[in-house]
Amino acid sequence: MSKQITKAVFPIAGLGTRFLPATKTIPKEMLIILDRPILEWAVIEASKAGIDEMIFVTSSKKNSIIEHFDKSTVLEDLLKKKKRKIKSKVFKVRIN
Repeated sequence: MSKQITKAVFPIAGLGTRFLPATKTIPKEMLIILDRPILEWAVIEASKAGIDEMIFVTSSKKNSIIEHFDKSTVLEDLLKKKKRKIKSKVFKVRIN
């Protein structure tokens, strides 16, 4: 009997020096591919594979990653007033 993997760990604490100068102002995980950050593509693929808990091991200087996945009640309320659907899946962000 095999157990299904339900957790994924994303080690994203590096400085991104190999991607300089592109990573001078933005973390490498937040670089855009097509229309989304690289990390969002990884989260979507993990979710499709059945992963329900994703752990980001990051540095304290990468606030844009937390802000990207955090819930924005102001934005959600604005979209509801305009009667626009929120297309993205909600991911819970827990900071320890």
